[in-house]
Amino acid sequence: MQKLKNKVAIITGGSSGIGLATAKRFVSEGAYVYITGRRQSELDKAVAEIGSNVTAVQGDIANLDDLDRLYAIVKKEKGAIDIVVASAGFVEMVDTLNVTPEHFDKTFNINARGTFFSVQKALPLFNDNGAIVVVSSCVAVKGFPQYVTYSATKAALQSYVKSWAADLKDRNIRANSVSPGAIDTPIVDGQFKTKEEAETAKSYFGTITPLGRIGQPEEIANTIFFLASSESSYITGSDIAVDGGMTQI
Repeated sequence: MQKLKNKVAIITGGSSGIGLATAKRFVSEGAYVYITGRRQSELDKAVAEIGSNVTAVQGDIANLDDLDRLYAIVKKEKGAIDIVVASAGFVEMVDTLNVTPEHFDKTFNINARGTFFSVQKALPLFNDNGAIVVVSSCVAVKGFPQYVTYSATKAALQSYVKSWAADLKDRNIRANSVSPGAIDTPIVDGQFKTKEEAETAKSYFGTITPLGRIGQPEEIANTIFFLASSESSYITGSDIAVDGGMTQI
């Protein structure tokens, strides 16, 4: 039985990586999915991969006008929302000494501010008994060099879900986060200047992960599906680490 049959889901950052894997899983479980992303070409590729029951809306979560346009389209076409997955994010490796105001603002505007308003602006359309799932990160609780701003934004997301869980409990809208470890996605490749550097980093991340490897997007999507479905009906305000044991052992 399809466990998301007739559900309407929004997935920010749905054109690649974890967001795309989640969109595929949701559609396979019966949901209609709206995906967002900044690059239309990547959205077009994602729609082709997903195949059906999907609409792509180009936009940047840091731009509140783009979010308003997204939800206006959803309201007109579907009328209501059952699930929001806030997966869009930005990472740029910079050590503390070299963080500029521009880097700081961009990181927080996308990850912390953009995620907040992605959820807030969805609430007027939310059906009761819905689910919010936010993609945080293992670095929210474990210090890594050069991830100081990114880590702080991901910690903010874990805090959001606790407050949202309290704010929305009377409507039985559950809010949770998932914290991936190192995952084989384009966002990892984009942090490095060459493919060789990226592969070296992935190998290193594998060595510091108890399971001995980095994860795949589908492994995170499985957990997001769990948190978005009735399978997790008694879970709210929680964070689930899906990191191969990196922060747990």
